Amino acid sequence: MTRTIELLRESVRGQVISPDDEEYDVARRVYNAMIDRRPAVVVRPANTGDVMSTVRFAQENGLPVATRGGSHSVPGFGTGDDAVVIDLSSRRGVRVDPVSRTARAEGGTTWGDFNAATHAFGLATTGGIISTTGVGGLTLGGGIGYLDRGFGLSRDNLISADVVTADGTMRVASGTANEDLFWAIRGGGGNFGVVTSFEFALHPVKDIYGGPMFFELEHARDILEFYREYITDAPEQLGVFPAFQIAPPLPFIPEDRHGEPFIAVVACWAGSLEEGEKELQPFHDVAPVVAEHVGPMPYPALNSAFDALVPPGLQHYWKANFNTELTDGAIDGHLEFGPRLPTVNSTVHIYPINGACHRVPGEATAFAYRDATFATVIAGMWPDPAQNEANTQWVRDYYNATAPHSEGGGYVNFMAEDDQDRIRDNYKGNYDRLAAIKRTYDPDNMFRFNQNIKPA
Repeated sequence: MTRTIELLRESVRGQVISPDDEEYDVARRVYNAMIDRRPAVVVRPANTGDVMSTVRFAQENGLPVATRGGSHSVPGFGTGDDAVVIDLSSRRGVRVDPVSRTARAEGGTTWGDFNAATHAFGLATTGGIISTTGVGGLTLGGGIGYLDRGFGLSRDNLISADVVTADGTMRVASGTANEDLFWAIRGGGGNFGVVTSFEFALHPVKDIYGGPMFFELEHARDILEFYREYITDAPEQLGVFPAFQIAPPLPFIPEDRHGEPFIAVVACWAGSLEEGEKELQPFHDVAPVVAEHVGPMPYPALNSAFDALVPPGLQHYWKANFNTELTDGAIDGHLEFGPRLPTVNSTVHIYPINGACHRVPGEATAFAYRDATFATVIAGMWPDPAQNEANTQWVRDYYNATAPHSEGGGYVNFMAEDDQDRIRDNYKGNYDRLAAIKRTYDPDNMFRFNQNIKPA
């Protein structure tokens, strides 16, 4: 190496872990237990200066960089063979300004960290469905969550970001500084550098009315057909999505139904709590509810409600589609494969991305599918590696049944490692501009552990 790991240790304040170190096997481990990579070095930076020094080290040695934020990357993009891993997962500070209704979060912050900080002020912004998801990865890929119909995607609420680019320079990206970079990171994923902090706009959200409702599979078609019509002009304070889910052993579900598959509806009403029951009643009118856990609760409680189903160390394989419409053919595919969920951890969600998401033009940010109404994720998750082949096949078969009734691209945060051939479709007319910006900020494709946009 041009500059050795020992010299890197001298130039950073944080922890530098090499293959010879006792901590190496723990440090290289990632969320998806299916991924087994051996990076050249793992750096846990203490500050942005450490990130800059580490990127320069990678540049001097011709090594790629893998960035690990909240560490939830299903394809394992937070690591790579012979890569320099920048592990931001200990950098989780959040500072809230209640006067300007903004918050700044460090690059390793999870949505659980973020929500805990903002909820104290009665504020929130669009985050994920699982609170252990990283703020960084979710936002850079788009940011679908319970609040997106009312407030837009996470990156629609991004005001500015600090980005360390491939030359080791820290740049502020915003609407008034490095505007091309700011455009690209709002949907372009981790292709353009290491984002060490994010500044978000916040909105008045403290307690919500919502939770999960479980219905018999025999009513799945009725639920899906009702949902596709209802969500088109439902109040934007309503975040709601249908899901196929095996009933976990929770006290509100009849014990004799634990382990059975259901069609579920998960709702988040962010308007007046007094109106919550009325706003969710239409779903009760479609079919009888087998079990539900619905009512007023703090927004962070809903955001963390399903965390226990997705602990670190599961095997993961996911696929994704955008849908302008939820056609009869798409519903047929869901009804064929949704009930075949292999484990309680696996699930299928059909998220709505209309409302405020539609009011941003497709060319305004890198996220191109502003005309899509739904984002579907087929999330295969299971604990036993012996089931990898069978369960991966279930995901692929499900995807193949629904893809002909979907758009060409899908949400990059839900894509698998073998989806690289869909990159151009994921960005439609924005791809060439992204490739040109990639050439400006990362001409050697140092940041290639992602749904990779190659330099033009």
